Amino acid sequence: MYWYEEEIKRIERIDKGSSHESTVLFYGSSSIRLWEGLNADFPEYNMVNLGFGGSTLAACTWFFERVMQGYHPKALVVYAGDNDLGDGRHPEEIFIFFQQLMTKASVILGDIPCFFVSLKPSPARWQMEDQFKYTNNLIENEIIKHNANWKFINVFKRMLDKSGKPMSKLYAPDGLHLGPFGYELWREAIAEALARVL
Repeated sequence: MYWYEEEIKRIERIDKGSSHESTVLFYGSSSIRLWEGLNADFPEYNMVNLGFGGSTLAACTWFFERVMQGYHPKALVVYAGDNDLGDGRHPEEIFIFFQQLMTKASVILGDIPCFFVSLKPSPARWQMEDQFKYTNNLIENEIIKHNANWKFINVFKRMLDKSGKPMSKLYAPDGLHLGPFGYELWREAIAEALARVL
């Protein structure tokens, strides 16, 4: 986890003075970290970007206490797990990290709405399609069965074309990170989910 120390220290330096009851925290990997228009995309909320590049769900769970210290958010939005699979972890391992993250969120942030954005179907990792689908299913089922505070935002299906393949126009040239159209799709999906509970 020492690989992430500089990124975590950067996040810890974010001014929490603007934190108030309408704050929505976005936490996770580079798909969150690189969302430059986050505040402009959600003008009705005070968005705080707590993403750190290359992070895994394992890392997000490991650093949760440090990153969340001092915040009293209205909601939490998480995207992570993509890089865990890319690093060779199994869906079941990622699922266990998610269970740990749910527990930590409850203890540290209390009874607030939390949202897990499904793993995205990126062209660069499409050879792992079945693992991505299985991981999403494990997490979605856990949310449905056991935790009323959490909601699952399924962007996976929305990012596929009519043939069932990832839409290349949604991605940056590397086929892994999101491009402007991808962020617009995410904005719509997340805004819909937030509006239902906030």
